[in-house]
Amino acid sequence: SLCVIQYPLLDYSATDTPTTSQTMSNNNLGSGRGGASPYDDNDNSSSTPIPDFSASNIQLSTVAPAFGISSSSLPTTSAAQPDYLDYDQKGRGIVSTMFTNSGISYMLGVTLGGVYGLREGLAKTPSSRWKVKLNSVLNHCGRHGSGLGNMMGATAILYSLYEGLADTYELDQYTGPIQPPAPLLAGALSGATYYMRAGPRVASLAGAIGMGAVGGTFAVYSVLGIPYGSKGWMWF
Repeated sequence: SLCVIQYPLLDYSATDTPTTSQTMSNNNLGSGRGGASPYDDNDNSSSTPIPDFSASNIQLSTVAPAFGISSSSLPTTSAAQPDYLDYDQKGRGIVSTMFTNSGISYMLGVTLGGVYGLREGLAKTPSSRWKVKLNSVLNHCGRHGSGLGNMMGATAILYSLYEGLADTYELDQYTGPIQPPAPLLAGALSGATYYMRAGPRVASLAGAIGMGAVGGTFAVYSVLGIPYGSKGWMWF
């Protein structure tokens, strides 16, 4: 048997005929040309005021707590105040200074010792043959370069530790006119500690030499007008 379904006829009257703007909007959908929208403002005569984003209208006492700034720390006058940045007067830490001083000292010692070893190797070679002369140079460079490099590197580590301790405990508050005392103390203790195994006399002499080297450098810097520690290495 067949089932017949009847659909109602649609009556398009004049009142249901789509307007021109609706037709353009429907035809332009998905075409990238846009179309009329019920939210479009076709009244060009009306003007909306532009918001004022001037910073003069911002109340610092209101927004300061949001940035973790206390309202009491804000300037009370309207004049512009300078912003001061935090400055670390102590400079680098003990570990950073120790690595810098020991690295530069070791490389300098290896270089100077290698140059001295080159001279000694060429002067004390037992034969004029090339291989024998090269072997003598390498042996002397390795012996003197490594020895001087290790000594200067170890001394730099001791100096950095003693100077850092003196700065940590603010030794300059107790020495009066002797300024700065930390490099002088570090130089004396470094020499005495390095030669401590050789006996008290040798250790005392090494400590005096270390303090004298620092004091002599400071005296030359004072005459030349160079600030202490301006080179960034040891007491130089």
